[in-house]
Amino acid sequence: MKIALLGAGGKMGLRCTDNLLKTDHDCRFVEIAAPGVAALGSRGVTPIPAPAALGDADVAILAVPDRLLRHVAAASVALLPPGALVMVLDPAAPLAGQLPRREDIACFVTHPCHPPVISDESDPEARRDFFGGVRARQAIVCALMQGAEEDYARGEAVARTIFAPVTRAHRITVEQMAILEPAMAETVVLTLMVTIREAMEEAVKAGVPEAAARDFLLGHMNVNIGILFGDSDARLSDGAVKAYERGRKAILREDWRDAFRPERILAEVRAITEA
Repeated sequence: MKIALLGAGGKMGLRCTDNLLKTDHDCRFVEIAAPGVAALGSRGVTPIPAPAALGDADVAILAVPDRLLRHVAAASVALLPPGALVMVLDPAAPLAGQLPRREDIACFVTHPCHPPVISDESDPEARRDFFGGVRARQAIVCALMQGAEEDYARGEAVARTIFAPVTRAHRITVEQMAILEPAMAETVVLTLMVTIREAMEEAVKAGVPEAAARDFLLGHMNVNIGILFGDSDARLSDGAVKAYERGRKAILREDWRDAFRPERILAEVRAITEA
């Protein structure tokens, strides 16, 4: 396939670039930021202008930040030939209606799940690949926003390539992807994980040695993940359950599940794309 990667020298773009360079596809790399151009140069890649990359492309991957995607898409989608597929790596901009409409092209949205906490990775380098797309295996989620079944197959094949190594691809909708992120993964889980990190800092402020607090926290997180996600036959102690029940009332708002209401999710993705 003829694949154009926009934002090829960015944080996500470089991971995609590295994986695309391992393939036999006709890849065109687009980057205008000086640090990105330099990063591509260190890989022996010379970026080309967007019109040259997009004019006959089969697939255009928009690996750019959410706040810029509307502008990049407006300038690039019009350059694609009929039958091309636009691939976006996050559901925020598509759900916010920030992609230009063309009936003669397909639109595919995908996002990595990232390497899971519970895994059987034995390679030390893979275990340190927290983000994925380098050494650690990960699942991905995929959604066909517009197009035919053959467009979905084309999109999943490219998504498996840029996020490799991939264990499995979950086919969902763009709306479901936004439930996963930002609602689940960021609004709720990231907020609680930042609070967990701050709890460790409070223990250190109270006099616990930092190394002891870190070991104790990460170890207990590991145990709790095994129990709560059904990967361990252990169970929470009665004391832990009581502490959790008291803590939940003291720490969590009763209406925290409102983060999953469609209107809240839409407001959040608009805030992300308009930042």
